[in-house]
Amino acid sequence: MSNLSSFVKRIRDVMRNDAGINGDAQRIEQIAWMLFLKVYDAKEEDWEFEDEKYESIIPEELRWRNWAHTENQGDGLTGDKLLNFVNNKLFPTLKNLEISPDTPIRQSIVRTTFEDANNYMKDGVLLRQIVNIIDELDFGSYEETHAFGEIYETILKELQSAGSAGEFYTPRAVTQFMAKMIKPQIGETMADFACGTGGFLSSWIKELEEVKDAKGSISNEESEKIYNSIYAVEKKQFPYMLCVTNMLLHGLDSPKVYHGNSLIYKLLDYTQKDAFDVILMNPPYGGSEKDDIKQNFPADLRSSETADLFMAVIMYRLKKNGRAAVIVPDGFLFGNDNAKNNLKKKLLTDFNLHTIVRLPGSVFSPYTSITTNILFFNNEEPTGKTWFYRVDIPSDRKHFSKTKPMELKHFDDCIAWWNDRKEITDDEGNPKAKCFTAQELIDSNYNFDVCGYPHEEEEILSVAETIQNYEEKRSKLNADIDNLLAQITELHQKAQKGEL
Repeated sequence: MSNLSSFVKRIRDVMRNDAGINGDAQRIEQIAWMLFLKVYDAKEEDWEFEDEKYESIIPEELRWRNWAHTENQGDGLTGDKLLNFVNNKLFPTLKNLEISPDTPIRQSIVRTTFEDANNYMKDGVLLRQIVNIIDELDFGSYEETHAFGEIYETILKELQSAGSAGEFYTPRAVTQFMAKMIKPQIGETMADFACGTGGFLSSWIKELEEVKDAKGSISNEESEKIYNSIYAVEKKQFPYMLCVTNMLLHGLDSPKVYHGNSLIYKLLDYTQKDAFDVILMNPPYGGSEKDDIKQNFPADLRSSETADLFMAVIMYRLKKNGRAAVIVPDGFLFGNDNAKNNLKKKLLTDFNLHTIVRLPGSVFSPYTSITTNILFFNNEEPTGKTWFYRVDIPSDRKHFSKTKPMELKHFDDCIAWWNDRKEITDDEGNPKAKCFTAQELIDSNYNFDVCGYPHEEEEILSVAETIQNYEEKRSKLNADIDNLLAQITELHQKAQKGEL
């Protein structure tokens, strides 16, 4: 594709004219299923080359190359014919593909990806224009596939300001920092039980590829271990689809990414075969789980808070001597309900909670201003000491934003400190880095809210910053309104059909 950098803009410009697209989240979901089929078709070309007996799980006429690719087809399907084909043939067939426990992952992901997918576009001519833009991508070229991987990341990043969809995206600087600090080794397994769009998975693979490059050369068996090292689960269909496509773009032919809920299994049923060397996660927080889900957890760890339940899952599925890095909200650090206190007690007495990195409140902006932290702990004998380190906003800005997000370089001071730990006091005399004994934290009634941010004074912004702030908030509000309108419209349509 000659103009890869304009890819997202071209699609956005076309979709703005379609009455069926309401907001960024729907636009990205619309792009997602088409991109999946295009990427999957390119993968199938590779698999056919490697195995002449390979048979696609997708019926021949529904394969991307046979309906979307316009070469030798004139202009291809368009208008009402294309809409009819997509809505009444493509989607129903892919949603109901026959799969069994013996179906290879690389084929079963097609049905799983489409199970709850939607075609929102209502104009078949505009839909054909989008299909043509996507079809220009050449995934047979390594350079273009790699370049598109970067473009795909910008598509995912747009989720951060797409209303509630922002929960599925963890800023890449954060996933890269966590993967770097966990120090992956070839042969280790890594899990994310609420993987969103796959940010931790791609950061893990990137770190392993750097390990491979440092070695100079590795065996085919070791290379296979890199691409077979991940295990991930995502409850919601939309981010699951984005994640699978993300993994295919990263060279994983059979990504072990599953559509489901990690909280539906009884914790006490897990054994060592269900455990992993490394767990990297940003568990959903702020959610609430039903009583039947809570019954899967020991009485002392039952909680209505989703993030607490995921913390319990992580503890039960981390191998002996395994390592974990997990993002938790401030509420976990200072909350003192029964489940939170019991989780923190286990971290101090059954695990080695060696480091807590405190992040600025605007890292996830504009999706949320909730302040978060990264817990680093190992499943090994505790040392009885926990270090806290506060990452401050860089001096050249007041806060992070959509246009000026956090970058990996903003962790440079923390990385330098990580390898040479010492206590640090900031200019106001507040602790920025400090070591606490387990007993001190226990005596504080498990209040981990230390080395935090000083009380912020009222911020005086420049005119440009005020405008930018307003635009970011308006963008999020618009996305929220679009999502609400879409829900109301869907309910109205169901009511008219007598489905309510």
